[in-house]
Amino acid sequence: MSSTEKKFTFAALTLGCKVNQYETEAICEALEAVGFTQRPSHEVCDLYILNTCTVTAESDRKSRQMTRRLIQKNPDAIVMITGCSAQAHAEDFAHIDGVSAVVGNRQKLRVAEIARELMERGKPTSPVVEVPDLTGADFESMSITRFVRARAYVKIQDGCESRCAYCAIPAARGPVRSKPMDEVIAEVTALTEGGCREIVLTGIETGAWGRDLGSLRLQDLLVEIDRIPHIGRIRLGSLDPTVMTRDFVDKIKDLKSLAPHFHLSMQSGCSATLARMRRKYNARQAEAAMARVRAAIPAVQFTTDMIVGFPGETREEFAESADFARRAEFLHIHVFPYSRREGTPAAAMKDQIPEAIKHERVAVLSRISEESCGAILDRVLASPTPLTVLTETVGEGFVMAHTPNFLEVKILTDCPLPRAEITVLPLRREGEMLICAPTEV
Repeated sequence: MSSTEKKFTFAALTLGCKVNQYETEAICEALEAVGFTQRPSHEVCDLYILNTCTVTAESDRKSRQMTRRLIQKNPDAIVMITGCSAQAHAEDFAHIDGVSAVVGNRQKLRVAEIARELMERGKPTSPVVEVPDLTGADFESMSITRFVRARAYVKIQDGCESRCAYCAIPAARGPVRSKPMDEVIAEVTALTEGGCREIVLTGIETGAWGRDLGSLRLQDLLVEIDRIPHIGRIRLGSLDPTVMTRDFVDKIKDLKSLAPHFHLSMQSGCSATLARMRRKYNARQAEAAMARVRAAIPAVQFTTDMIVGFPGETREEFAESADFARRAEFLHIHVFPYSRREGTPAAAMKDQIPEAIKHERVAVLSRISEESCGAILDRVLASPTPLTVLTETVGEGFVMAHTPNFLEVKILTDCPLPRAEITVLPLRREGEMLICAPTEV
């Protein structure tokens, strides 16, 4: 697209996980490289990109709903749908009047190429559908150069082969494939040199990085990243407890860049439920993994995801899971009611749990989460010492930030603070947040 041609505008929207957020940013940078100009999603644009999610039935519904809203915003616009819901339900989106293209997860950067072609030819009478099978797919080479609020996501891995009984993601994402180490190092180095102070390494199954690269494992990548000059914080996306082997802990415990915070994809604290879910560990193994990390990194905090109301979850099993959550003392528990996904083994299981019981159990685990977080923050306040935080969003009279171990901090100040690491003094707790004052202004 030459400088004399019209500068088409576009907006991109993302539903779902950090991987989707990263991929959307890569698509945006690719679109700008061929002459498009990005605008906020509320504006009327020539092109709309929607990166969809299929993790739950509600995610699929929201993806279809958002598609129709974009078409209504500008019926003349090119509307392109990509992501996991597009991969899993391509025909559903292709049949929505006004959709111009549906692009799957195998080559997401094709979105930019197809968008340019559609702008040159005009809106098609029938949608372009490029959703090839993911069997044998390679890792799609993509990278980003931009970041916001001092943080960037970097996708290091795609695909999942765990085949958990409840999950539709393996079919939408394909086999495990890893970004080569040298490409990860190059991208992280460039972001660091550009001023990024925190990088979140993410993937569909982050802990599986390296499984297709011979003997390399995630801990080997972390060791190499730690050697990057002036590296800031490195944080990891969701992991399952089996990643935290003795070798993993021994190699990461002294790394200067790795944030002492891990998000565990637990799903349940009951071994019988975990077995029905087809997870790769039981509750005892998970507790041992957490204890191993806590012994090596005393400042570490854990957050987690847990599903309630999985088929067959008895009152006793849920009580066992709740007791596990209390003992684990998670900083935060993201609680999901089980969502039935057609085509998965769990959808056909007997003893589906009524929605009312699921909601009751969500409330119980949410209370446990609040109590655990409160106890952690109260211990911080009991011996107040300055905390190092990375500043993020700015509000009226305050700045939001996080500590390395992911405590949420609200800094009371009317003075502008740099988006960088600063020290603050804890004052009090408000719910699951520490209220702090800057040590210097």
